[in-house]
Amino acid sequence: MSWQPSAPLENLKLRAQLLRSIREFFNERDVLEVETPLLSQGTVTDVHLEPFVTPFDYHVSGQPQNHYLQTSPEFAMKRLLAAGSGPIYQITKAFRNEAAGRFHNPEFSMLEWYRPGFDDQQLMDEVADLVVRVLGVPSVKRVSYQQAFIQFLNIDPFAISFSQLQAFTLERYQDQWVKDETDKDVLLQWLFSDIIEPQLGISEGAALPCFVFDFPSSQASLAKINQRNPNVAHRFELYFKGIELANGFYELQDATEQRRRFEKDNQMRQKLGREQRPIDELFIDALSHGLPDCSGVALGVDRLLMCQLNAQHINQVISFDQPRC
Repeated sequence: MSWQPSAPLENLKLRAQLLRSIREFFNERDVLEVETPLLSQGTVTDVHLEPFVTPFDYHVSGQPQNHYLQTSPEFAMKRLLAAGSGPIYQITKAFRNEAAGRFHNPEFSMLEWYRPGFDDQQLMDEVADLVVRVLGVPSVKRVSYQQAFIQFLNIDPFAISFSQLQAFTLERYQDQWVKDETDKDVLLQWLFSDIIEPQLGISEGAALPCFVFDFPSSQASLAKINQRNPNVAHRFELYFKGIELANGFYELQDATEQRRRFEKDNQMRQKLGREQRPIDELFIDALSHGLPDCSGVALGVDRLLMCQLNAQHINQVISFDQPRC
């Protein structure tokens, strides 16, 4: 493997311009730039995320302890919010123990920000302002999760029964795992990622970024449930040219409910034969102290630059991809 960078130097100069534009955007809006640790004692319990684990031999307890490279700065940033930071953003490295691919490098750059006093719709407005500026598009579209399924698959994800959904999926995928699956959300997520997602943010004429919002409450993660419609959560994702760029929430503030969700994740991990992960107790303590009413979003910087440059692979926009590290 060559010692040279994976990205052309011209692309790295454009990357620096993008980072400068992002900082200017938040400086204009009086949003504070912060830094939080890359290593933590707790980590995500999400069944679909695997962190990098590193042993730490000098813990204050006197006993060696595993630490985790952050998959997102979310927990630490919410601790700052609970301490009264006000609106904050961060451009940071994040790490996910997954195979490298066209849109993913195990070490990647993330932009994450939080807005006290914003709900998910207001934060979508601000995300739209940023991507319109960076990508030079005229506007950003919005479609609900339900509308996306009806538009692209002609099924209502909330009305369809599990047996109907399984039969529908088997018409398209004859794999044994589909026959064995017992979780409706797994099938919905598969159909969404494999069929719907590649078509989002693509249209005749000029392509426009597209928000998908009102995900099922069973896929809420760290989002509030919609009180008017408990079937959906205040969660959104942003896509452009079939690429997922961002994931945002109107943030859950209830420490008890958040712990319940983490414990449910770990139960599912155990069921699937995966290692259970330690809950971030400092994050739970911060929620118990009081997280302000706020919304937050994580946006992939590398993918955003890919879209800006029409790059075909993430290695074209980062200095050194994983095989060169």
